[in-house]
Amino acid sequence: MFPEYDVVVVGAGHAGCEAAAAAANMGMKVMLATMNMGTIAQMSCNPAMGGVAKGQLVREIDALGGYSGIITDETMIQFRMLNRSKGPAMWSPRAQSDRLRFAETWRLMLERTPQVDFWQEMITGLIVENEKVVGVTTQLGLEIRSKTVVLTNGTFLNGLIHIGEKQFGGGRSGERASVGLTAQLESLGFESGRMKTGTPPRVDGRSIDWSATEEQPGDENPGKFSYTNTKPLTTQRSCFITYTNPTTHDLLKEGFDRSPMFNGRIQGLGPRYCPSIEDKINRFADRERHQIFLEPEGWDTVEVYVNGFSSSLPEGVQFKALRSVPGMKNVKFFRPGYAVEYDFFPPTQLSLTLETQIISNLFFAGQINGTTGYEEAASQGLIAGINAALKVHEKDPFILKRDEAYIGVLIDDLVNKGTKEPYRMFTSRAEYRTLLRQDNADLRLTEKANAIGLASSERLENMLAKQNQVEKVQQVMSETSISPKEVNDYLSSLNSSPLKQKVRSYQVLTRPNVRIEPLIQSSPELQSELISISAENLEQAEIQIKYAGYIKKEQDLAEKMMRLDQIVIPADFDFGKLKSLSSEAREKLTQQRPQNLGQASRISGVSMADISVLMVFMGR
Repeated sequence: MFPEYDVVVVGAGHAGCEAAAAAANMGMKVMLATMNMGTIAQMSCNPAMGGVAKGQLVREIDALGGYSGIITDETMIQFRMLNRSKGPAMWSPRAQSDRLRFAETWRLMLERTPQVDFWQEMITGLIVENEKVVGVTTQLGLEIRSKTVVLTNGTFLNGLIHIGEKQFGGGRSGERASVGLTAQLESLGFESGRMKTGTPPRVDGRSIDWSATEEQPGDENPGKFSYTNTKPLTTQRSCFITYTNPTTHDLLKEGFDRSPMFNGRIQGLGPRYCPSIEDKINRFADRERHQIFLEPEGWDTVEVYVNGFSSSLPEGVQFKALRSVPGMKNVKFFRPGYAVEYDFFPPTQLSLTLETQIISNLFFAGQINGTTGYEEAASQGLIAGINAALKVHEKDPFILKRDEAYIGVLIDDLVNKGTKEPYRMFTSRAEYRTLLRQDNADLRLTEKANAIGLASSERLENMLAKQNQVEKVQQVMSETSISPKEVNDYLSSLNSSPLKQKVRSYQVLTRPNVRIEPLIQSSPELQSELISISAENLEQAEIQIKYAGYIKKEQDLAEKMMRLDQIVIPADFDFGKLKSLSSEAREKLTQQRPQNLGQASRISGVSMADISVLMVFMGR
């Protein structure tokens, strides 16, 4: 019934969609299998993309030729650049999305990708021969043969939904759980665990008193995610902020004895950085209020997402407590919040390509690896899809280092350190975050993606044109002097000390609060030289000039640390014979099989003393 595919992707969430698109655009014949064609790329939780560090991931996906940035731009209803008051390493784009249009646009883009086929049915097993996956089996007993398989099962593996004392099988509200795969993977030698995530109520915006809340509009000049020619927003929808209060907290506490989180029915660990409302008022008992964001679900719908009120308490408790929040006195529910428990597989069982170590040609991506968030899932799906395609062609794998991309940090953390709770990306996880800014993802990654056949030649040409413009600005600013007469009025407006003689323009730009565009406007010579440079590229040049010292310092540190990555560890190396290693290091190194000393140094439990032993043994 089916031809043999190059890549079968199981699951059509954010990870699965990016995996299928990447492999297909690299020339693979792809089958995307999902239990429900109507929920492809559904935003299961909040209707938003990006945020702190997550926005950097989306821009990297776009720079590599993925679809998430384009689709976000085409379907967003609001854009904000977070952390603008901090340095550019912390700037993070975030968009409110139209939930329905986001999923619809993803499906249509996949349908327009010629190499992608679809099949709607539960995948219940893998076909494994000689420790190599060669296909999947469906609930109907059909076989789909494939050279590689990417599992992106999200929260569906033995998913269990909790609302108060009620529990029922499901990976998402209104959808059934996926069964069969966990047991087979365990029989093949994989270790599994349980995790938990949650979602808040959805409510009727017509029942909210918006006058009792604080408006949160989008940016005055909204940006976008994609480096392609997607159009920026011209109109936006506002979000709104309100707060819980002591009465809200007391009403929620009335249901604690029926909370599956407190009475032990939920065994899986939830996300530390996105706790449920009952967890927040329990852990932060001294806080009199917690922020609640009211986020529209789209351009036309009245449905509102109550961000910050995730809960698995009984629905009556949720309803009563939410009605005590300002603006919500008469609120009507569309559906209550709930928690979902699901199986995951500790990612230390993977290589940096996201291929499993036990079964060759089998890749894991997304929440199956213990992560949380659309952006983290999409990033993994993209890398898994790329490496599945490269594996079919027997080409070298595609691995991003920690100094090259947040995606590299994400995967390196997962594979080498593992995770005991849902992993979420933060800027603090990236030691080279001055290098890994959201504004330069194309400069860092597009050439790499073009070399493997993913990013188009048009993308590469656009990136090179941007690079040339930025370099021109830097050169002009370093060669052109500016006089006190030209610039002192501008400096005075900033309370910056005036010039006493002519200096190079770049010296003035490195001063605090001096911006490149007003500086150019003050100098006729700069204006004539830089009139053709876009605002985006001027900002890029400004960042590189202002932070040149910090960037150079991080580059030098990265080069020093990454030298360990050049020392390859043989695939059959016997760590057990090195008695000078700590017992924990021998155990972890044997289990995780690092490919080089750099990777070994980042494994939890392996000390620098252990690395020194390995370096001595290898003649370094």
